[in-house]
Amino acid sequence: MNEALKNLLDLLDLEQIELDIFRGRSPKERIQRVFGGQVAAQALVAAARTVPSDRFVHSLHAYFIRPGDPSIPIVYNVDRVRDGRSFTTRRVVGVQHGKAIFTMSASFHHAEAGIEHQAAVMPVVPGPENLPEFHEQARGIIGDNPLWEQWFTQPRPFDSRYVTPLTWEARRDPALRGAETRVWLRTEGRLPDDPVLHVVLMAYASDFTLVDTVLLAHGLAWGESELIGASLDHAMWFHRPFRADEWLLYAQESPISTGARGLARGQVFTETGELAVSVVQEAMIRVRDEPRV
Repeated sequence: MNEALKNLLDLLDLEQIELDIFRGRSPKERIQRVFGGQVAAQALVAAARTVPSDRFVHSLHAYFIRPGDPSIPIVYNVDRVRDGRSFTTRRVVGVQHGKAIFTMSASFHHAEAGIEHQAAVMPVVPGPENLPEFHEQARGIIGDNPLWEQWFTQPRPFDSRYVTPLTWEARRDPALRGAETRVWLRTEGRLPDDPVLHVVLMAYASDFTLVDTVLLAHGLAWGESELIGASLDHAMWFHRPFRADEWLLYAQESPISTGARGLARGQVFTETGELAVSVVQEAMIRVRDEPRV
């Protein structure tokens, strides 16, 4: 387990300051505000800590209301909406400076048997062992920008291996543009067998590339285009158990972008082709000026 993954697990170990009230920290960040995946993951941790251990999250629906301030903690207030015989519902509000920055509803369900089918088919792509690691693929992008060099080469909690081009590559070569992203990912180290932890880490990782899938279709890239962007809402459905420390294929597509909003959806498959997670996100994307050449 590398240091970046250890630090992430530490961030997800929330401090309980009162019944159903938790406090989470953020890493020091110079390039962006609080990462949306971090807020969603911490909120899910807070919700799960108020739910019986035999019930596992099957869905979450979240709204990003205000930008997060990485310099101060986020307080998560959990509302125990319902404790039913089969399902448990929680609502979580993340607060900074006395205002809500994030809201999430999450539903938990105890395991039970039922009818099964899977219409989704995992895309045929090269295996992760045949693809470069993220920092290797990014070598030609960094240029002479020290901030970008630090961001691209710093240790990460996830090993991400792209089948499709990075947005910065598509920015330089129009032939690489498209509305699909395919990326293999797994944590940089083995994890405990706690199923909640694996779900929380997937919630964290799910926000990495969805907005980029929208940008990829237009040849836009952070830092090289005059963009203002922010996640608006995020929904996830967890269909079956999986491990975040084993290879998962995150297949994403953007069916539409209009009205300064872009929609992206994703499916997370295990290496054996089982659909484990479905994701949908809408983001605000504004192009302030013509992209820089």
